[in-house]
Amino acid sequence: MRFAGIFQTLLATFAVAYFAGTSTASADLFGTSKPKTSVTKLISRQAPPKINSSLAGAINPGNSRFVISISKQRAYLMVGDDVYIDTPVSTGKRSGMTPTGSFKISEKDADHRSSIYGEFVDSKGRTVRSGISTKVDSAPSGTRYRGAAMNWFCRLTSGGVGMHTGILPGYPASHGCVRLPEEIAKMIFERVKIGTPVTIEG
Repeated sequence: MRFAGIFQTLLATFAVAYFAGTSTASADLFGTSKPKTSVTKLISRQAPPKINSSLAGAINPGNSRFVISISKQRAYLMVGDDVYIDTPVSTGKRSGMTPTGSFKISEKDADHRSSIYGEFVDSKGRTVRSGISTKVDSAPSGTRYRGAAMNWFCRLTSGGVGMHTGILPGYPASHGCVRLPEEIAKMIFERVKIGTPVTIEG
């Protein structure tokens, strides 16, 4: 009986040591779990739009200009050297997708839809497959392509890059266009014209 008791004690001690070691080994192998940054936190990093109401009567499509900063993820609608609108944006998710340089607005379309990115829908307009690119995806039988909405679109390049309403996750996330908050995109659309100069900085 005494031997059985000693054996049980040794077995219990071994088990504790083994599982403690396994736990440590697992931590070493897989690393310590780190909490992921939430989308809410990323969004909160971008300050909300600011509008200088004292310039409301001064700015118009004839004297406005637009400046976009990729590094700051901000854009500025300006009259002279004064900023009328300072807004968060979301630019191209990879370097070079949003080109830098000097541009002019070449087209305005309040209800624009993408000719490349969108979804396939059935005969009743129900989404069958979303997040597609016409460059790589083929429409399933019985469906048609519907371009993603790009409301208040202002075209900057012949390749399709422009400014429009879109989701701002708090970091560069577009395919090259400059996404803007809905209400700000509308205000900018109304205060620029075809020919308005736009500068995109890195």
